[in-house]
Amino acid sequence: MLIHIETKEQYLEQIKEGRVLVDFFATWCGPCMMLSPIVEKISNEHPEVKFLKVDCDQTPDIAAMYGIRSIPTLLYFEGGEIKNRGLGYMPEGDLLKLVGLK
Repeated sequence: MLIHIETKEQYLEQIKEGRVLVDFFATWCGPCMMLSPIVEKISNEHPEVKFLKVDCDQTPDIAAMYGIRSIPTLLYFEGGEIKNRGLGYMPEGDLLKLVGLK
């Protein structure tokens, strides 16, 4: 299941616990549009991981927390700490590896 983040407070609450993949994107970004269906598919197949979508244009304060300048950027958290990151489009297998599912 995808959770679309609307506020910094909501974001901070969601990443505190468990396994979380955050997809930083923008609606105008071509590689983001290509990656989005892959993230959605994996989110539906793996309920043990929480999947968050953060629109960098709508919530630039969240992107600024990590110095994100390129999108898509993926951050994988466990227990509130960044464990892995990915930059740019990636195929499904690479995304599964990023979050330790393959």
